[in-house]
Amino acid sequence: MNPRKKVDLKLIIIGALGVGKTSLLHRFVHKTFYEDYQTTLGASILSKIIILDDTTLKLQIWDTGGQERFRSMVSTFYKGSDGCVLAFDVTDVETFEALETWRGDVLAKTIPMEQSYPMVVLGNKIDLADRQVPQEVAQDWCKEKDIPYFEVSAKNDINVVQAFEMLASRALSRESLGS
Repeated sequence: MNPRKKVDLKLIIIGALGVGKTSLLHRFVHKTFYEDYQTTLGASILSKIIILDDTTLKLQIWDTGGQERFRSMVSTFYKGSDGCVLAFDVTDVETFEALETWRGDVLAKTIPMEQSYPMVVLGNKIDLADRQVPQEVAQDWCKEKDIPYFEVSAKNDINVVQAFEMLASRALSRESLGS
């Protein structure tokens, strides 16, 4: 690949309210973590430039609101996206159970070749003690759907960069195939 090649990718991060989507994004883009964030209303967009496989990628990452009442509006942001982070909170089993709905939502609103639509699943808040979703359960769900799974902590900066880079890499591969 040409090291001078520049590619713009639109990524989205989705999941239930309070799973830490904004925290994950700020950890990845700004290398920061704050205890308190305002609830994201609709979406906000952050950009980050990374170099992957000799290609300069400009990632435009859409942070979406997780509240049920924003779901139909949020799904309009999926259009034209190159990849998706599905996030849940390992201390809240309902956020894990909601992944199927979020995933279905994205696949329904993106391109028809959904099988190759790049996704990663992040089980966030592994730094907390009151875990409700066993790692094996999340891994099995992801394996069944052929989606990479990462146990992450936005607070302690565990696996966040690796997860976003994996998604970017998968999105780039798909982009390179001319899909």
